[in-house]
Amino acid sequence: MSEILFQYHKVNPTTWVYLSSLLMLGLYFKFGRFWSVRNLDLVLLILLAPGLLMAQYGGEASVKARRLMALENQKRETNGPAAAPVEPPIRREIPKSFEPKVTPDVDPSPPTEPAAPEADSAASGEDSAASGEDSAASGGEEATVEEPSPPKTSADMLLASSRKIERLGYLWLFAVGALLLLRLLLDPTMVRRPLLEPNLTSGGLTFIGVSLFVFLMANVWNSEPLALERLDEIALSQSGEPEVRVQNTGSLRRGPGYPLLNLVPSIPTNPLVPEGAGAFEPGKRLVVAKLIAILCHLAVVLGIVAVGYWHFGSIKTGIGMTTLYLMLPYTAQMTGHIEHVIPAGLLVWAVLCYRRPLTSGMFIGLATSLVYYPLFLLPLWISFYWRKGLMRFLIGVVATLVVMAILLYFIPEASYWKNLQKMFGLWFPYQEGLEGIWRLGWEPVYRIPVLAAFVAMAGTLAIWPAQKNLGTLLSCSAAVMVATQFWHGFGGGLYIGWYLPLLLLTIFRPNLEDRIALAVLGEGWNPRRVVGAANGLKDN
Repeated sequence: MSEILFQYHKVNPTTWVYLSSLLMLGLYFKFGRFWSVRNLDLVLLILLAPGLLMAQYGGEASVKARRLMALENQKRETNGPAAAPVEPPIRREIPKSFEPKVTPDVDPSPPTEPAAPEADSAASGEDSAASGEDSAASGGEEATVEEPSPPKTSADMLLASSRKIERLGYLWLFAVGALLLLRLLLDPTMVRRPLLEPNLTSGGLTFIGVSLFVFLMANVWNSEPLALERLDEIALSQSGEPEVRVQNTGSLRRGPGYPLLNLVPSIPTNPLVPEGAGAFEPGKRLVVAKLIAILCHLAVVLGIVAVGYWHFGSIKTGIGMTTLYLMLPYTAQMTGHIEHVIPAGLLVWAVLCYRRPLTSGMFIGLATSLVYYPLFLLPLWISFYWRKGLMRFLIGVVATLVVMAILLYFIPEASYWKNLQKMFGLWFPYQEGLEGIWRLGWEPVYRIPVLAAFVAMAGTLAIWPAQKNLGTLLSCSAAVMVATQFWHGFGGGLYIGWYLPLLLLTIFRPNLEDRIALAVLGEGWNPRRVVGAANGLKDN
């Protein structure tokens, strides 16, 4: 952007948090209804930013620390023992038992007095006992002497402090996520939903939204492979620590999901610690990653606007939700991470096409095959289409999963069974090699009861609420994606994009009690056209 705009510099993520928070309060805070739920939702959205900053800074700083440690180890191996810190020699006393004894010339004749030998033997016994005590004492000194531990380097101290900050960030995100989960589960009980539009006109919101989208996407396109300043990449390649290699390439992600995504790198557009961000080789994969990120964000933006217009009956509400999505610090920090934005775009379009069960099923199936976790949305969506449209929805899901499974045959990275296993997560929950909070203090064994509680919650949504409408479909889908963060073993809490668009749709939605499958679905494959809805909204 500096080539187009004179002296343009990217906004620091911390500065973006301050500026965007103030702008959000000015545009969306309802000063005339201070105790409204809308203001509470806005505060919860803003509270996500501090935890995100701490988790991002801690993760990048820990990568930098491990790189520095790898560099130091490589230098020691290259320069030999002389490069290691030289410690002063330890001076130890030589035991008397090992001292050479000089015996004078002794008369070989026997002693004249019999008591002399006893005295001599007693004296020699005392001497031997004393020497034994000295040797024992000296031996004890040798046993208790410990080699001094090497002094902590700057890399060690940076690693310790960064892990504390990262852990605090994840705990913050989990606390705010728990509040959001409670808010979303209570949303179906909120029947009275007054229309609270943004404080700016549609034209002003459109101008701000388009400007934000252009700048964010320009950051993605202009992000080049980062140079590791003051660090030696040769040391990284020779280091045996797997965490360094994984986080350095930026293209390897563990956990269930489509194996093809592992070949497409995520792009850190605005890192807090440049030396801790991923370094990439320029090539076709980087261009593909940029194009995918830009197109997915465009799909999210257009999908939110379309939902506001077609299902909420207000184009201003749709533009306001889109502007808020682009304004949030999370969107600015994770713009280039495709594993965050791909599910977001697919889920938004599944909601947009909810009157076409086949199309919605295809979007849900595609999201499930790519990142696995939307699989747990199936009980909720099956319950929504239970009375009408169920077969069309299931055909869309199953057909998409089968096609994606067949395409695994053309991925040569691993065997077909391993790729299929990774796509559907067919393994026992990992206990080792985890990331996020499960690496920073929480015992991985506790993921199993958390996972069991999550599965129970997802299954309960199939029977509660008994009658599901579009509003409950939005809030409960967002609740399921929020709950996945608590047992996600590879950075759970950071994947805010999985539920952020659905959360915004839930916050801004009007009363949608009349939008049930029986009312909006036709008998055939086409949706029924509803004219003159009870709440007066446009519903074409």
